[in-house]
Amino acid sequence: MNEVTSFAADARGNDNLLQLVSFKIGEEEFGVDILKVQEINRVMDITRVPNAPPFVDGVINLRGKVVPIINVRARFGMPTIERDKNTRVIVVELAGKTVGFLVDAVSEVLRIPRSVTEPPPNIVAGIGADYITAVGKLEERLLILLDLERVLTQSETGDIEPTVN
Repeated sequence: MNEVTSFAADARGNDNLLQLVSFKIGEEEFGVDILKVQEINRVMDITRVPNAPPFVDGVINLRGKVVPIINVRARFGMPTIERDKNTRVIVVELAGKTVGFLVDAVSEVLRIPRSVTEPPPNIVAGIGADYITAVGKLEERLLILLDLERVLTQSETGDIEPTVN
């Protein structure tokens, strides 16, 4: 039995476990707190918004609600790629606003012990150390844990709010 599944049985009510949604951007695997995730959807038609920040792909109509879509690749300064059947939108609420994060693929829901995580190295560069809360060491792979609240600054969160008349 591996380290992840051995802890899955006692996940309920255990403060020493992290429950995460994992997703991929390129070859890298990231995780976010499952309690922050409202839903995960296939990509639908995204409407471009004039003068939006470069990391905002546009907006979608999600059951009558206009939701801005953040391209995580663009936000992290990575090259954009063509969307495919694995591309997903992770819908979360940030600062009272519903936002969708466009990712290459959603992998799985994980329950990992806090003991297999450690703070990110001081020399983390590239995707922005501000977003990274920890790095999880899982058998053959590393999982970068993100704080979605910090992926967008407060001013950026305000900038992406669509205006509907």
